[in-house]
Amino acid sequence: MNEKEAAIVELIRRNPYLSQQEMAESLGISRPALANLISGLMRRGVIRGRAYILAEENRVVAIGGANLDRKFHLKARAQAGTSNPASVTASVGGVARNVAENIGRMGHPVSLLTVAGNDSDWFQIEQETAGHVDLSHAALLPEKTTGSYSAVLDPDGEMVVAMADMDVYEDLTPQYIDTHAPLLINAALAVVDLNCPKETVAHIKELTRRSGKELAIVPVSSPKMDRMPDDLEGVTWLICNRDEAEAYTGIQVEDESSWKKAVRLLLEKGAENAVVTAGAKGVMAGNADGIRHYPAISGVRVEDVTGAGDAFVSGVLHGHLSGFGFDDKIRCGLVNAAKTLASGATVRTELSEEQLKTEMEELQ
Repeated sequence: MNEKEAAIVELIRRNPYLSQQEMAESLGISRPALANLISGLMRRGVIRGRAYILAEENRVVAIGGANLDRKFHLKARAQAGTSNPASVTASVGGVARNVAENIGRMGHPVSLLTVAGNDSDWFQIEQETAGHVDLSHAALLPEKTTGSYSAVLDPDGEMVVAMADMDVYEDLTPQYIDTHAPLLINAALAVVDLNCPKETVAHIKELTRRSGKELAIVPVSSPKMDRMPDDLEGVTWLICNRDEAEAYTGIQVEDESSWKKAVRLLLEKGAENAVVTAGAKGVMAGNADGIRHYPAISGVRVEDVTGAGDAFVSGVLHGHLSGFGFDDKIRCGLVNAAKTLASGATVRTELSEEQLKTEMEELQ
């Protein structure tokens, strides 16, 4: 093989899903010249043919965090410098993981791309997640520890202090994403949370944009909004809360007018659909057809707020994948969030496509 042919073979070995145009641009030659070189390689048996792989219908790929969350419930007021009696509960979490499990329970095939330690925390995450989510692409790093979030709560349930160990997610690199590029390219929808580094978020956005795939971005906190891409071209859904929207847009959301203004700016930055949530005040959501306010479901008995935001995101994306109209997509999210608030579970175990359908009919 000559130098150009060897370069072609190496490109195909690294990513067999590249188009001829992408290979030609990478090699600095014309597409017809590349086609001639590929034809020669096929005649000589170096390349044995081209596979056409169909995307799995409604396959979702979630990229980001999978944590073990611990809550220490103090039995008396916190006292510094001494041992405090407490009980502890542990549950699996992480925005990408929570969204993936919700979506999986609603009947969509879903894979999770994440990194974790090869430790007992990951084993618990795997045990509670694998029934609904494909975890075969997760990278286990023996020298790292699985992401964790630990909160100390006083007897009234108010937070005293919280600790987050999320260093492992720095290994969610563009190189890791490239290893799984075929999975992303053949998915119906990619969902990325901002546990990923900024360069990884930008890389995923470019990869899905080039391949014509849909992308949802889900922030995890306002401090991590600096990981957002500089523009939102190619983003199908951006779903964030009020604090996160304020951090990204610079607009203080103080009333309905400023709330709508924040959504409008997200759309102007390139998002196809934008949603800004505000808890009990509902959500402001829109696209090119307009922006409107959707009230939260009323009369909800709140058991635990953990996971409600991820349930909302998942409901919206379920509605999107199911081909619902815009209003019904948002309503899917609101109903799933309300039922999760009342359940006490991060992801409610009774959730299914039929269950959510019944709940939406009951809450008409």
